[in-house]
Amino acid sequence: MSTGFQFKQFFVRHDRCAMKVGTDGVLLGAWAPVPAVSTQPSACKILDIGTGSGLIALMVAQRCPEAQIDAIDIDQQACEQAAANFAASPWAERLHATHCPLQQLANNSLSAEGGLSSVSAAANQPKAVYNLILSNPPYFVDSLKNPDAARSTARHNDTLPFGELIACSTRLLAHNGILALIVPAEAEPELQALAMQHGLSCTHRCYVHPKPGRPAKRVLIAWQRTTRDIRDIRTDHLTLESADAPRSPEYQQLTRDFYL
Repeated sequence: MSTGFQFKQFFVRHDRCAMKVGTDGVLLGAWAPVPAVSTQPSACKILDIGTGSGLIALMVAQRCPEAQIDAIDIDQQACEQAAANFAASPWAERLHATHCPLQQLANNSLSAEGGLSSVSAAANQPKAVYNLILSNPPYFVDSLKNPDAARSTARHNDTLPFGELIACSTRLLAHNGILALIVPAEAEPELQALAMQHGLSCTHRCYVHPKPGRPAKRVLIAWQRTTRDIRDIRTDHLTLESADAPRSPEYQQLTRDFYL
């Protein structure tokens, strides 16, 4: 089994992580609307929830040259490996890995130690500092659990149900901040309803099809925290494989800055 994956500008070791480098993480890292939050790059702060090996955080660090990026995970070994991957990357000074559940961060109980921003205790609300929050969240609900406890935690949403993911992320988003996720296509209606309840408006979604003519298996979704009414949702479709190649031209175009 491979212990890592070489990208154009960085190497990701994942032998200590329950979830290895995979297509879902690459898709989110390449697709997430980083340019939309980098008009003031020196002020841009990004949070990667459930960072695992740190893949998504590394990809957005490459895409957003001045952003400060916090990465959290509830798995200690994953955090340690992410920190090592960050230290070996060209952007070590801008990447920070912390062993912490999202709920703890959102509940204002984490100090600034480890690179995470301090939060305000006023009205029991954390200081909303993240311009972009990203997550490739655990999503299995009722399926048979893996006997490997770490892998089961990474795949099942017992520890981070969608409702808590949306609620906590909303508390940590700056004004006009963006939350971007990749989830199973069948989970979209639930997530859209939850996002609406928390004042998030969908701005962009992309349905990911494994092969031509197949239904979408994943959907990439971006919501914005805004008081204005967003009526036009940009909707795209992406097919991963073409009829004669393992990577379609549009997938190659999306990931051109990362894959060798």
